[in-house]
Amino acid sequence: MSVTVREATPGDRLGVRRVLDAAMLEVCEDLPERIEAGDVLVAEEVRDESETEDGSETEGDHLVLGALVLLPRERGDRSDSEGGANAHIHAVAVRRARRGWGVGAALVRTAAERHDRLTAAFDPDVRPFYESLGFVIAEREDGRLWGSLE
Repeated sequence: MSVTVREATPGDRLGVRRVLDAAMLEVCEDLPERIEAGDVLVAEEVRDESETEDGSETEGDHLVLGALVLLPRERGDRSDSEGGANAHIHAVAVRRARRGWGVGAALVRTAAERHDRLTAAFDPDVRPFYESLGFVIAEREDGRLWGSLE
């Protein structure tokens, strides 16, 4: 088994929806457009036939392990508290069975390689995840946190 991160394709839409739904995250209405624009990344597991657990998958099957949805921002866009972000992480989720394996970190790192700056709004319980990736974190008035990575 190996894990790779790549841009999502229209064929990944259902897998992305399933991962986001399972994490109880909002699926943006314009997901097909976000995929078309290259703003959705997927982490996938590529299995050889010998690695399938129940024999139901064929050689070379792909399983979406995680997904990251970005909302692009223009330089100088002041619609967020930090202003000027190139992309905002709208959602990042990983299948429960693969959490703690570095899948989410790989998704965020790949997004960071593609953008000069990333921002994210998130709940306090995932603060260690964003801190481990180097995000500078601030508290928001609504009790959530705001992170930025340059």
